[in-house]
Amino acid sequence: MILLWGIAQEYPLAAVREALLRLGAKVAFLDQRAVLETEITLSFAETIGGKLRVGADELALEDVRAVYLRPNEWRSLPAVKQAGEGSPKWNHALGVEDAMVSWADTTSALVVNRPHLMAANASKPFQAMQISAHGFSIPDTLLTTDSEAALEFWARHGQIIYKSISGARSIVARLTEEHRERLADLSWCPTQFQEYVPGRDYRVHVVGDEIFPCEIISVADDYRYAATKGIDTQMRACRLPDDCAARCISLTSALQLSFAGIDLRLRPDGRWYCFEVNTTPGFTYFQEVTGQRIDESVARLLISADA
Repeated sequence: MILLWGIAQEYPLAAVREALLRLGAKVAFLDQRAVLETEITLSFAETIGGKLRVGADELALEDVRAVYLRPNEWRSLPAVKQAGEGSPKWNHALGVEDAMVSWADTTSALVVNRPHLMAANASKPFQAMQISAHGFSIPDTLLTTDSEAALEFWARHGQIIYKSISGARSIVARLTEEHRERLADLSWCPTQFQEYVPGRDYRVHVVGDEIFPCEIISVADDYRYAATKGIDTQMRACRLPDDCAARCISLTSALQLSFAGIDLRLRPDGRWYCFEVNTTPGFTYFQEVTGQRIDESVARLLISADA
């Protein structure tokens, strides 16, 4: 049995579910929107087991051999948010979340990806150290609340960008003169600055030992938001040099991930920089453009564990 957990309408999860069904896999789906109807009981012996119930439906967790997780923030679920913090519904949802995360971190089943391993993406500076240890260049980085330190860093590199420290999505942008007076606000908010690295972007999805590289042609600082600024962006499937492809697979494996989305940039001088390893990649955006069947690769990985 393969278990999926998240929101049914969420594109990557829906794509993997459809791919699994096309390949004839036996699939159970735990929809977070049914959290108030969900009960989970865990048992701890030689193996981690228990029961998962949604309404009248019941699943023995011992029967689950593979799991694909894309849970949303449970506090934002409409029924939970409406009930309010501290309410019985809120506490029930919290209990389900804690039990599912605990089980996913300890089960012997293949989990794509285990929650505690995905936590590395919540700290960009910490993850950068891991990336550097596996052969990729990383941008010179400053994390500070000191405006003078930021100005010195800016003067040293000429062009710098700023971005979120956490795993929360943020728009990457270059620092300009209009930002100068706002640097005084740093005392209220630790901010990450990096040297600007010129070159071409690549998004590489790694699924087990399979790799799906995508070349991105755009002059935008953050190609994800290029369209909102009227900037043309082209994306196409490509082939990476063998050594770079091997490093992507090695890095994913070293982080103990089964599935990752790696953000690279190739400088004009031939150096490969790695900015981030996304542990819950929204791959359908790239799949639709490139035609790469990433969903089927994830499905095959899950099926291999369920064999």
